[in-house]
Parts: sequence; C-alpha cells; structure tokens
Amino acid sequence: MQRLRRWYAWFIRRAPRIRDVLYVAFSLLTIVAQASSGKPGWHTGDWMVLGVGIVASLALWWRRKYPVTVTVIAVVALGSAGIFMPVGLALLTLAIRRRDLALAVLTFAAYVAYILQNRPSNGDLWVPIFTGPFLIGAWVAVGAYVGARRDLMVSLRDRAERAEAERELRAEQARLGERARIAQEMHDVLAHKVSLIALHAGGLEVNPAVGPDKVESSAGLIRETARQAMEDLREVLGVLRTDVSQNGADLAPVPRAADLERLVQASRAAGVQVTSSLTLPDDVPALVGRTVYRVVQEALTNVHKHARGVHTEVLVEGAPGTGVNVRVTNVRPVAADSLLPGSGAGLVGLRERVTLSGGRLDAGPTQDGGWRVEAWLPY
Repeated sequence: MQRLRRWYAWFIRRAPRIRDVLYVAFSLLTIVAQASSGKPGWHTGDWMVLGVGIVASLALWWRRKYPVTVTVIAVVALGSAGIFMPVGLALLTLAIRRRDLALAVLTFAAYVAYILQNRPSNGDLWVPIFTGPFLIGAWVAVGAYVGARRDLMVSLRDRAERAEAERELRAEQARLGERARIAQEMHDVLAHKVSLIALHAGGLEVNPAVGPDKVESSAGLIRETARQAMEDLREVLGVLRTDVSQNGADLAPVPRAADLERLVQASRAAGVQVTSSLTLPDDVPALVGRTVYRVVQEALTNVHKHARGVHTEVLVEGAPGTGVNVRVTNVRPVAADSLLPGSGAGLVGLRERVTLSGGRLDAGPTQDGGWRVEAWLPY
C-alpha cells in the first residue's frame, strides 16, 4: 500500500509532463501514418508532411507555456501540409487555458485552413464546410468544458479557503471578545472590594495608634470584605465555565439598582465621606439597574484608589420616559499617590457597557480639581 501511494504521488507530481509526452508521441504517430499512407515509396510531398508534422508535434511540448504560439504553428502546418492532429491538440490546450478572442480567431483560421486543404478537385466546398465545424469544434468544445470545470473548481477552492479563513477570524474575534468580557466582569466584581480592603488597611497604617476596638473593627471589615470578594470570585468563575448567555447577561453576581444603598454603605464603612441621593424606582429594568450599579461601583472604586476617602457625592435619579441620570463627583484629593495601581481599563469598559445599553458616559476632572463621572441611560 505504501509503494502504491508513492507511485501515485510520483504520478501526480509529473502528470503534466507525462501528458506532454503522450501528446507529442500520439501526434508523431499520426504524422508518420499520414506521410506513409500514400503511394509506395517516399516522395517529396511525404517528406514535407513528415518534416512539418515533426515541427508541429514537437511544438506541443510548450503548449502550456505558449498556447497561442503553438496553435499558430499548428494552423500553419494544417494549411501547408494538411496535418490535422497537432492543430486539434493545440486548440484543445488553448480552449482549456483561455476562452477569448484569440481562441475564436485561431479556431476560425483553423477552419479556413481545413477547408482549403480538403477542397475537392471539382471545386465543391460544401463537404469541408459542413464537416469542418464538427471536427474542429469538437476539440474546442472539449477544451472549453475542461477549462470551465477547472475554473469552477479553483473558484470553489478559493471560496472554501476564504470561508475557512473567515471562520477562523470569527472564532479568534469570539475568543478575544470572551476574554475581554471575562476581564471586565472580574474587574467589576473584584476591583471594588479589593479597593475597600486597601482602604481599611491604609487607615490602620496611617493611624497606628488607634485603639484596640478600632483595630478589631477594621480587621473584621477587612475579613468580611475579603470573604465577599472570594465568594464573588467563586460565583463568577463558576458561571463563566458554563455561561451560554448572550453578552454574558446571566454572569453572577447580578447586581441590581436596589443594591446601590449597600454599595454606598460599604464605602462609608471604609471611611469615605459619601452623601447620596438615590431616587431610582424599584421596577427599573434589570439591564438598566445593573448598568447603574456598575457606574456607581466603578466611580467609587476610583475614589478608593486615587482619592483616599475624600468627600464624594452620589446622585441617581430617573423616571420612565426621561431616563436615568447617574453622577458621582468627588472633591480634590489631598494625597497625590494612589493606594492601588490603576489599569485604565475600568472607564473604558464602563463606557462600552453604557453605550451598549443605549446611553452615554462622560468622565473627567472638575473645575476645583476633583473628578466627575456622569452617565445617562434610557428608561
């Protein structure tokens, strides 16, 4: 079986040249047969047929590289010595390679040469006129069919390759989108609680002389926040393993607008001076409520990281038909450094989340040196 496969591979690699040899050999056999089929002995006309036939037959070796030139030589051979086989094979190759004006002109030239060589002695041209299209047209028709079929196969192969490339591109884009979705969800879930832990620990570091009660209270808050962060992480990873929802709509935990008060209280417990005005209806759609929660969460997280518990104002208000307005503003921080490094991806992902919800987000510094995050969502 291995030897058969090697022979088959060898034949496939050399199939074009094998066909060239067969074409040339078959044409030479027909030329010899035509030259020796006349009167006994070899005459001048026979030698002419043989010489012209050998030239036209050997020219078939270059039929793929120079199909037009080889066909012209074959037509000249047909018109001068009445040799038909080389012109048939040349037209076959030309029709496979190209189906254009050159093929039409050379086919007509071969037809005229055939008529001139096969006209009867009495001058009656009707026989070659009617038989020529069938003899010459058969070669052209077969070549055109083979060429069209090859072109179709090449087109289908190219289309399949493009489809495969597009499928791989879509798969790669889906993987990148999934990675970005997981990163955004992990950031939303963990960044806020980790910033609270850092804020509590920073308070103990700055004020090492606080009493045991304060240390115990802060340690309890750190422990509870860390436990919640681990639970949220476990829930997110568990859902991500089996999540089949569109755009990750059911990723856990799923915050709601009703959780905003708890979110603000957690920041207050960490030492942030937060004043809030939360007048959002309880029946707000889940998507809007989740987006509002993420906006406030990301804004407070940035306060924990970069503003060290400065006074912050949280305003959330909305009604059906007018939309939901969210604004989180903090004053200028006293310390210039940050408790935690920032990746800069939080606001980018938040803006994308708000945009996908049909809203808009604006974030930037205020005139007094603070920072403001403001969003509007349709409701």
